[in-house]
Amino acid sequence: MRALILSGAGRYADPWHPFAETSERLAGILRDEGLDVEISGEVDARMAALTTDAPDLLVLNIGDPALTGTPDPEGERRGRDGLLAYLAAGNPLLASHVTSTSLRGIPEWEGILGGVWVRGTTFHPDYGPARIHVHADRSPIVAGLDDFTVTDERYTDLRVQPDVVPLASHEHDGAEHPLMWEREYGPATIFYDALGHDAASYDAETHREILRRAVRRLVS
Repeated sequence: MRALILSGAGRYADPWHPFAETSERLAGILRDEGLDVEISGEVDARMAALTTDAPDLLVLNIGDPALTGTPDPEGERRGRDGLLAYLAAGNPLLASHVTSTSLRGIPEWEGILGGVWVRGTTFHPDYGPARIHVHADRSPIVAGLDDFTVTDERYTDLRVQPDVVPLASHEHDGAEHPLMWEREYGPATIFYDALGHDAASYDAETHREILRRAVRRLVS
């Protein structure tokens, strides 16, 4: 089976996230699950090509071009067409961390992912060791797993769709904030992981195990 990781480069890069490092750590998890992995920074072109060249698993690890890149409405239109065709065919998607800030030119994106970063509302506490609560009774992806500590950013006050069922979350100011979930978009299965700011995030064994299980579920 074949996985394509679209990694932040060009207008999808930013000065805050080491996309090459995190994409390689994601690739290692996918390879451990038996997938052939390609990493590409040609985000717009490869999304457009999804209409005719669909991998078994698409992984998005990309930044927000509205902040860092030159607008490309035509590239966004073609990318939207490719992504929607890919999902309409029932193909799975894994999205990582800052991808929830991206793809603002795709009106369906919030409904696809299930939650997005909202400028002026969403934030994260200072980067550092963080305790993550695992909702082990909600899915085989997290069954039997304990809460864990990870060095990362904890996205807080994402705008999350009401049907999202968090599989992992963190607490801030007495409220629970979802960090990982699985959802359906038409015939496609989507998994979002708000962790993964840098390579250190993937040093947490439970984080890696959740992703391994999510990948198995996505490609089964």
